Amino acid sequence: MSTARKRNPVLIGLGVVAILIGLVWVGQGLNLIPGSFMTGDPTWFVIGAVVALAGVLALLAGLRRTPATRRP
Repeated sequence: MSTARKRNPVLIGLGVVAILIGLVWVGQGLNLIPGSFMTGDPTWFVIGAVVALAGVLALLAGLRRTPATRRP
């Protein structure tokens, strides 16, 4: 009988990467990170915010433990 509860490392990793990329895009959209065609373009602020939010949701889903499975 296994009572181990597992987390999803793939969702955790994807969530962290999406958050980081989203924050970079937000910074570029707000003209805080210069040197790109995205710098100062408000469109990238919106895209970055959506990507970062999706990353937070993926991270939370990955951190959520799955129900314990029972084996006869």
